[in-house]
Amino acid sequence: MLDRFRSFVRELIDNADADPREDAPDSPQLAAAALMYHVIQADGVLRPIERQRFADVLTEEYQLEEGELRRLMEAAREADSEAVDLYRFTSVLMDTMREDQRIGFIELLWEMVYADGYRHELEDNVVWRISELLGVSGRDRVLMRQRVQERHGIDGSDGGDEA
Repeated sequence: MLDRFRSFVRELIDNADADPREDAPDSPQLAAAALMYHVIQADGVLRPIERQRFADVLTEEYQLEEGELRRLMEAAREADSEAVDLYRFTSVLMDTMREDQRIGFIELLWEMVYADGYRHELEDNVVWRISELLGVSGRDRVLMRQRVQERHGIDGSDGGDEA
């Protein structure tokens, strides 16, 4: 499903000098998780289904055990609440991801947006801002959104930008 992002995660784990599951501020894993968390709570309501999708994606992508998952989710929440902007996280990912991996990450963010089956305008705006900071074109951002919509059988008339 998200092979490019999985490949990126495997590369990070294989090439890491330290434990890749550390919650270091410059950890690509923490940066990615913090951005995912930021997206799911952007509309001001963190629904159980969104939190579960967040946990499922982190578990799947990082092969986390329950304790590691809880720690990463809490670290992502804390990092997001302490951050003054998204650049803190996107700069880490810009330094560690190739272009195709950044596009795949945007697809993963759309998975977070559609966890509840609906795209809220604030979530859409956050994905747009993250895409811009990651150098992902509007075209690729929309294509990734459409892929996720198609995969989940969601029609594209739920609002938001069209690139």
